Order: sequence, then structure tokens, then C-alpha cells
Amino acid sequence: MRYRYILFYKPFGVLSQFSGEGQSLKKYVPVKDVYPVGRLDRDSEGLLLLTNDGELANRLMKAASHVAKTYLVKVSGSPTEAAIAKLRAGVSIATDDGKRVRTGAAAVRIVKQAANPWYEVTLIEGRNRQIRRMFEAVGHHVEKIKRVRYGPLTLDVPPGEYRSLTLKEVQRLKSASAGGEKKRAR
Repeated sequence: MRYRYILFYKPFGVLSQFSGEGQSLKKYVPVKDVYPVGRLDRDSEGLLLLTNDGELANRLMKAASHVAKTYLVKVSGSPTEAAIAKLRAGVSIATDDGKRVRTGAAAVRIVKQAANPWYEVTLIEGRNRQIRRMFEAVGHHVEKIKRVRYGPLTLDVPPGEYRSLTLKEVQRLKSASAGGEKKRAR
């Protein structure tokens, strides 16, 4: 089997799947035999990795892989420095099944000061709607989310477009995904 690795800019409103009601990946990526690594919800946009390499996909999706994902996030209102400190340390959020979990530490920095500012948020975990729930936990609604980096990959195609990864990018992604395994083996 020939493995394929694709970087796709998922537009706002598109589902991170190839089937289902509404706009799906099928409209944008005419490649068969690949599937998304993780997801971006319908209301988020940005970098989505697609592959048919199941071993790599599983390693990347494990929370223990410690592969960083970076997002640009626009919020309603201006969070206080204390609220940002809470996000950096980890906050308690509800999961889809109603349980409460504490998020891991996040790197958070302001990138555009405004009445509704933009932040760069980097996580090494990826719970469902995590960033939205984190900001809600400190009293701020998220207006927009755009994933701009996934491990060593940077979003570099326009919305709705895709490209194949280079051999070097695939090697760097595999190396990044093995980082968590190396740490556990020590």
C-alpha cells in the first residue's frame, strides 16, 4: 500500500469527515483512501492532516504523543491577565458525557489587542471543543478558531485547498509523534 499524507485547509462550516449531511471533505479532497487525523469542529477552520497511514494517525491522536497544535483564537471581550494565567495552568471543563476534566497546561499569548482580541493558543492535547470550553470556563465566548500548526507542519495553503506533504515533512511528523513514546520509554 502506498501511504498518502495530505495537509488540507478545512474551511469554516465543513465537516471533518468524508460523508454525512452538509459540506464534507469529499467536496474539497478528491483523494480516496485517506481519512482525517483528529478533527476540527464545523465552526473551526484551518490545518487538517489526512492520511491512510493508520499507525501514524493513531500515534498522533494519542494524548500521550505530546504533538503540539497551535490555534489562532478570537474571543468576545478582553480576558484579564488572571484568566489567561488560569488557561496557561489548566482549567476544569465539562466533557461531552458531562464529566469534568482538567486541561493540561497551554501556551497562550495575545497576537492582536482589540475589543475582541486574538490569541495564539498551543495545546498538546485535543479534547472535543477544548479551546471553546477553556475560554468559556474563564467567562469568554470564542468567536473564531483557526488551527495554524500541527507539530512541525504549518498551514500554507488557501481555504479549501490541499497539498501532499514532502518526504521531509513526513519524517519530521513521524519523529514528533514518537516523542511521547520516547519519553515513556525512559
